[in-house]
Amino acid sequence: MGPRAAPGRPGSGGSGGGGRARTPAPAGPGREARTGPRKVASASAAASTLSEPPRRTQESRTRTRAPGLPTLPMEKPAASTEPQGSRPALGRESVQVPDDQDFRSFRSECEAEVGWNLTYSKAGVSVWVQAVEMDRTLHKIKCRMECCDVPAETLYDVLHDIEYRKKWDSNVIETFDIARLTVNADVGYYSWRCPKPLKNRDVITLRSWLPMGADYIIMNYSVKHPKYPPRKDLVRAVSIQTGYLIQSTGPKSCVITYLAQVDPKGSLPKWVVNKSSQFLAPKAMKKMYKACIKYPEWKQKHQPHFKPWLHPEQSPLPSLALSELSVQHADSLENIDESAVTESREERAGGAGGEGSDDDTSLT
Repeated sequence: MGPRAAPGRPGSGGSGGGGRARTPAPAGPGREARTGPRKVASASAAASTLSEPPRRTQESRTRTRAPGLPTLPMEKPAASTEPQGSRPALGRESVQVPDDQDFRSFRSECEAEVGWNLTYSKAGVSVWVQAVEMDRTLHKIKCRMECCDVPAETLYDVLHDIEYRKKWDSNVIETFDIARLTVNADVGYYSWRCPKPLKNRDVITLRSWLPMGADYIIMNYSVKHPKYPPRKDLVRAVSIQTGYLIQSTGPKSCVITYLAQVDPKGSLPKWVVNKSSQFLAPKAMKKMYKACIKYPEWKQKHQPHFKPWLHPEQSPLPSLALSELSVQHADSLENIDESAVTESREERAGGAGGEGSDDDTSLT
């Protein structure tokens, strides 16, 4: 998702916000943040650290959703007997900020091998898919990439920095943060382009993030916000659980795993499934890697000390009570039947429509 993921937001958010405390004004040119990032010992500690009321009341469009990769739609799966593993986001009846167990469970799913079908493996990038439900258009997709010459903390910054994302993520249509919930959780909006001629999708997600030693996790799931109902020009998808696991493998190297479990709210053609797992996901991962290589130089020219995902006191977001949100159940949204849609000539020729250009000259 865009992956906010859907991943993009892996996507493919999202996608894919900043739940940080609001005290000093945001750092910028001539104003430095404190020397080290605010340490959050655990998700439980972060959840209990609610920040003071902000001075701003309007919604702030400052960062990105976790589904930074395109959230990848899948066709209705055939019956599967593969082990499904734990799925903490499924069956959620109330909005809750993920706790330590949720983060550990997400890590375990990212590292699991049983039940996954490898669909792509080339040049350090691998993609797997897994059928989740027998009677619904619901799949999991997992992408993993080895990143040489990219420290884990740099990749973490790239996934958070919305201004930089606008330079490299051609899948995103619009993404903004709505409000903070705790120092490491927020709610936000992410919309992304789907392969033409499919309708584009969007999501509202609760996102949380947590450094775990030398590793990092960013993950989200769909919620309903009263001010952001489904739009007529987009299909409201549902992120069951989507996110990233970034694992350090050395001072200047890491491995990133993007895991997305999404209901795209529609019956989709087989060519979308094949293209998502064999072309779109690998291409998005490679674009992310190129963006990471260029990020340090870019950031030095664009508010180098402004990183509210590390310094919660820099966040300009208004606070929001969990009671204002409700879980977005897939059954409450309209299904769009696009199973008979054929791939456009532009898509077959390798044009845009959710893929984006290989040109990375805008990253300077």
